[in-house]
Parts: sequence; structure tokens; C-alpha cells
Amino acid sequence: MTGSISRRAFLDLAAAVAAAPLLEALPQSAGGQSEATFSTDVNVVNVFVTVHDKQGKIITDLAKEDFALSEDGRAQTIRYYSREANMPLTLGLLVDTSMSQRRVLGEEKAASYKFLDRVLREQDQAFLIHFDHDTELLQDLTNSKPKLQKALDDLRLPDEDRPQLHRRAGGGGYPGNGSPRYPGPGRMRGPGTTLHDAIFLASDELMRHQKGRKALVLLTDGVDNGSKTPLPDAIAAAQRADTLVYSILFADEEGYAPMGGFGGRGMGRRGGGMGRYPQTDRREGKTVLEQISRETGGGFYEVSKKLTIEDIYDRIQDDLRNQYSLGYTSSKRDSSGEYRAISVTTTRKGAIVQAREGYYPAGR
Repeated sequence: MTGSISRRAFLDLAAAVAAAPLLEALPQSAGGQSEATFSTDVNVVNVFVTVHDKQGKIITDLAKEDFALSEDGRAQTIRYYSREANMPLTLGLLVDTSMSQRRVLGEEKAASYKFLDRVLREQDQAFLIHFDHDTELLQDLTNSKPKLQKALDDLRLPDEDRPQLHRRAGGGGYPGNGSPRYPGPGRMRGPGTTLHDAIFLASDELMRHQKGRKALVLLTDGVDNGSKTPLPDAIAAAQRADTLVYSILFADEEGYAPMGGFGGRGMGRRGGGMGRYPQTDRREGKTVLEQISRETGGGFYEVSKKLTIEDIYDRIQDDLRNQYSLGYTSSKRDSSGEYRAISVTTTRKGAIVQAREGYYPAGR
């Protein structure tokens, strides 16, 4: 590398390529000279970090010298450091609309709009996906809060999981006339809940093409019994897209209760058949959500009487607005594109560091 790199140029570059090889020079200065030139074997890696104390309060006064960073066990030099309160944010909201969420969906919708209304600024974008037996994009990337509100208003349980008035032939059909939302005769939904598919599609088809800070917020009980995507592949997609995943476990207690006879509560779908969700599924769901958030650098929260969904959204908002950005050029020169583990620590006693655990460098 020759010359020096300005803070702004580094920020723009890191946001654009995160963990990708640099193949061209930085933009030229007013005098016509490049501010810096990188060789094609240099990887710039940008890591967003949030730090809390033992009480959960965000620590905002750390300097670059307070951090240490390693990749695959090798210490790396932190070449760029900043506080990223104003960098544009791309946010994806993924909402579970399966039968197990039927009694909490209204509360999720109301709290989600308040969160989006508070956290999104003019330069930010958001999208909304819901998942049950299918995964569906209800609102593509937008900075329009009215559009996001309308999409949230459209959230509902799948038709086969809501009470319906069945009509005789010729007396009316499905309201969507065979649309993806209302499949119509001859088009059946797959069984189960497609949480992993939703993460994969949001990361690979939407987040991967965006620059800057990116985060997904999951509203779900963590149970997946219908995805084509294995959990490791869903996590890898988020890591490749440089996307944090915040998980909110919001479980309807009645959705896990034993069935109480005909029409009893606690009925759900599992593998396409009717039955109750076992308690083991709920415990496994929590473990899965903790893993997803830990490995991508986001946070895990569980709604309870002491911690409401609005409280959780407030904490996520604070996290997203109080991040440190650490940038380094990887000392590893191989071009295999294999996963590389990242470890970020701080010298601040008792501080808890929240950052992604690794990344996949882009292949050459």
C-alpha cells in the first residue's frame, strides 16, 4: 500500500466491500492524484462492535487503543476506528406469522411500527418479510414509513390457520384468485415454519447488495420445521452479507399448551400434521436464536413480564445507534474464501463485547 488513506475514504471503502478484496484505487483527490492504492491481495474487513457493562448499559467512551482484534488466532492491527451513530442503516424486519404466534401478533405489529418510526431516519431503509409455511416479502427496501405501516397492517396468519367460511363450488373462491398470498385451488403451501429460509433469503437477496450498517430483527419463537435451508447455511448467508441478526423470542404460552379437546388451544402444525408444539421445540428454538445472534454479532432477547417487546426494541435501537466500527487489513493472503474466525476484546474491566464471530472473504 502506498500513501495514506483518509478517514472518509476508508469508511466509504469499508462500507462498500466489508470483507472483500480491493481491486481498484480509491477515488482521486481534487489534485488528480489517488489518495491511496491497494494491491489486489489486500482484504479490508469492517467489524461493527457494541460494548455493554455487566448491567447491560452501553459503554460509549472507548478509544481505539481499548480494543484488540484477532483473525484465526492472529493479532490484527486496527487501522480504522470510529463511532458509527450516523452511518446509513439498512434494516430488515422478519416476522413469524405461523400458528404459534396467533395471540401475540397484534402486539408485535404495534411495537414494530413504533420501533421503525423511532429508529429510521431519512437516509435509512427497511424492508418487511413474514414467514410461516412460506417466506414472503411484504415490503421491499424503502424509507417510507407509511409503506412500512401498511405492510405491518397486512401481517396476518396463513389462511388455513384462521377461521374461514367455506363456500360451495360456484359460491366464491379464495380472495387472492391464486396469488402467492392466497394460493387458490391446486397450489398448496409447504408444511412447517420457514425461519431459516427467511434469514437466508433476506441476507442473500436483499442485504448482500447493500452498503453500510445492516441488521435483521427476528420476531419468532425460534421453531423451524419447514425450511429447505439448513441453519448453518442461513447463518453463513448473514455473515457473507455482513449483517447483524437481532433475535426476539416472543412465544405465545397458549401455543405450547396441551390440546384441550376439539377446538382446544395449543393446536399447531408440525410437519404438515396437526398437533401441539412440544416444550422441547421451544427450548430448542431459544438455543437456535441465541446461536444465530451470537455468530452474526447481534443480540438475543426474550419477551417476558419484566422485559416487554417495547423495552427490547429500545435496547436494539440503542445498540444500533452506539456502535464502534473497527477496520483492519487481513494479514492472511490465501484466496480460498473459507470462513475466518474473528475475536474482538477490550481492556475495559467487566465490559462485554458484542461483535460477529467471523466472516467469509469474497472469492477471487
